[in-house]
Amino acid sequence: MRHEYSQRLTTLRVRTPVAAFVLLASGSLVLPLAAQETGPPEPTPPPKAQTSNQTASGISIEPSSVPVDQVIQRFAEREAEFKAERDNFTYVQTFVVQTIDDDGRPDGEYRMTSDIIYTPSGRRYENITYAPPPTLERVSLSEQDLADLKNIQPFVLTTEELPKYDISYVGREQVDEISTYVFDVKPKNIEKNQRYFQGRVWVDDKDLEIVKTYGKAVPDIRRHGNENVFPRFETYRENIEGHYWFPTYTRADDVLHFSSGDVHIRMTVRYSEYKRFRVTFRLLSPGQDEQENP
Repeated sequence: MRHEYSQRLTTLRVRTPVAAFVLLASGSLVLPLAAQETGPPEPTPPPKAQTSNQTASGISIEPSSVPVDQVIQRFAEREAEFKAERDNFTYVQTFVVQTIDDDGRPDGEYRMTSDIIYTPSGRRYENITYAPPPTLERVSLSEQDLADLKNIQPFVLTTEELPKYDISYVGREQVDEISTYVFDVKPKNIEKNQRYFQGRVWVDDKDLEIVKTYGKAVPDIRRHGNENVFPRFETYRENIEGHYWFPTYTRADDVLHFSSGDVHIRMTVRYSEYKRFRVTFRLLSPGQDEQENP
């Protein structure tokens, strides 16, 4: 999120959309970065209550039952399958950003609800159904914020993305009723005009898919008084169909540190009403069980 000053504070730069449809595949929301990219701070996972079998962070130091390299490769393959499968679904996305005053009350808001749908020809679109005039005054949304909404907050770590990241095994943790492997993830290099995730992921030890992420989009961008800073967020997934875990909720409650002062923000993203638009066909080998995991 951007915080800019000239003679006075600037207002929101993202206009309420005029067109009813935005083509997601076009990538038109992502503009080249004109600012200098700086290295991100290390995200700190939220603290959890300690138990007799856990460290203070709530994570068991129990080693993986499968070699870590194999776990990483297998969950990345599953993530690639999930990414392709999610493209077969329509859903509703509700995005809200608020600035919070010193009394803990919202003093500005940006809200947008969209239907992620397909045309009869199969092209994927974002149909904006609700976008009241924004009231944010202390920050503005940048093109990077909107790109992160699409690609970083519902983070998917596929086989194709693996070479971009350093991934280290942390331990095991129970997330609700799910037994998970925990990994720290950070980009190996920060390349210009590229966005990355840095933080922690929780991987279901049975379906080998990410069920939770905590971290932030990187890098923060600072140049000549133009500062673009991004909040830490937490994303949860749910089992929507079969063995696939779909993102359903992202939340952030963070203080963004600008040179001119701190700004407390809250953000939520809800993904709901997942509905299959088209069917994935898979060829089975002779004797292969139709219910067997792909």
